[in-house]
Amino acid sequence: MQRVGLALIVMMAAGWLSALAQVPQPFPGRQPPPRPAPPPPTAAPAPETPSRAAPVPPAPVITAPTEMELGFPVYPSAQFIGSYDAGRGQRYYLFGSEQRFPELVKYYQSALKSKGTLVFDAPATHIFEIGRFREEAMAFPPGVTVKDYTWNGSAGYLNPKRNAEPARFPSIIQIVPAPAGAAR
Repeated sequence: MQRVGLALIVMMAAGWLSALAQVPQPFPGRQPPPRPAPPPPTAAPAPETPSRAAPVPPAPVITAPTEMELGFPVYPSAQFIGSYDAGRGQRYYLFGSEQRFPELVKYYQSALKSKGTLVFDAPATHIFEIGRFREEAMAFPPGVTVKDYTWNGSAGYLNPKRNAEPARFPSIIQIVPAPAGAAR
């Protein structure tokens, strides 16, 4: 009886091992997807020695645009923060101001002779769209946006210039001029 039990165990083990060795086949008429070839080994680039290192070009100095270049007035004490590509041949320009939001809105209402539109109450954001927006040629309508960065207890927009004064701006002015050749 022990021989029969031992033979039965050996047969079950052999069947189990053969089941493990079987590889599933795809459905008839379908081919398995090809396996991607392993990428060829690449040699690591040789580290540059200090004598062969390429010199790093200095960062470009970006100067504040003039009101003439922008086509819009800039609040007198506003500090130029930077210029960014808006797409479709347009750029937008950010200026930080120590003035509070209501004073900046009054200034631009007077300077642009436009009431503008309060688009958000919190955080307060006021836009002055000046000029015709042509969707096929512009990413943004030409104009001025004023935003309050002291909303909800915030200390303001962080000044990106190290150790510059003020450390934070209560308000930000964004100016989007019309692309070159477009009438304002």
